[in-house]
Amino acid sequence: MGSYGVGFIGLGIMGRPMARNLMKAGYSLTVYDVVEARVNELAAEGTGRASSSREVAERNPVVITIVPDSADSEAAILGPSGVLEGASKGSVVIDMSSIAPGTSQKIAAACEAKGVDFLDAPVSGGEPGAVAGTLAIMVGGKKEVFDRHRRLLSAMGSSVVHCGGYGAGNVVKLANQIIVATNIEAVGEALVLAKKAGLDPSVVFEAIKGGLAGSTVLSTKAPMMIAGDFKPGFRVRLHQKDLHNGLLTARELGVPLPVTSLVQQMLGALVNDGKGDWDHSAIATFIEDMSKITISGR
Repeated sequence: MGSYGVGFIGLGIMGRPMARNLMKAGYSLTVYDVVEARVNELAAEGTGRASSSREVAERNPVVITIVPDSADSEAAILGPSGVLEGASKGSVVIDMSSIAPGTSQKIAAACEAKGVDFLDAPVSGGEPGAVAGTLAIMVGGKKEVFDRHRRLLSAMGSSVVHCGGYGAGNVVKLANQIIVATNIEAVGEALVLAKKAGLDPSVVFEAIKGGLAGSTVLSTKAPMMIAGDFKPGFRVRLHQKDLHNGLLTARELGVPLPVTSLVQQMLGALVNDGKGDWDHSAIATFIEDMSKITISGR
């Protein structure tokens, strides 16, 4: 059971179920989001409510943030009425947003200057993992800070791994997102090819899922492609953002990422086509449109 108050900032598609799992684990939550309706929803379930990130930090020794991108993390933590304005020496900030590793390092330095501990702890598993509490959580920061808060993180995830120093969690998340995106694209190509050849994609899926091509991505995303159901568990526009951050980081490190770059452009095209809020399995629709056929037959 939780034994201290936790502030939670960011109640989007991932944040809401993660906050609920902390409540189930016995933590007393104070929540804040720029969308007031989301705060009202959680407050009706028993959380405290705050009117700013600063107020969340003033009232809780531990603050979790999960917001869309680097600029949002900076605003929530470093900006006016942000977490650091309300945090005290000895507080801890755990940013679970998926952002650029360099931004995590910048935030960490600002926290250290005020005597506040910091962890970057992005997650993988999408909305289903957030709801089930089975997220993979990749953590960067000081090992002793990680050890003190591992129990808290374990209330939201089934895999909680310390990956290294500041920014390491987000480097691992970028690696994760590269693997996921390129796998989804490959599944889309394979099923479009099979459908164009006159085969039943469901049969193809059953035939290959137990072999070397089998993966969590295949098992999770192929059924969505086959059903033509792209209700978001993780949105196209967010995956585009993650790959963009990956490409920026790769440029800084001098690492070519040719396939990642191609898939990032596909995601950008989908955003321009009005599919930014579709599930990232909709990468398959890019291949479908070029091939003039749909996997689902819809």
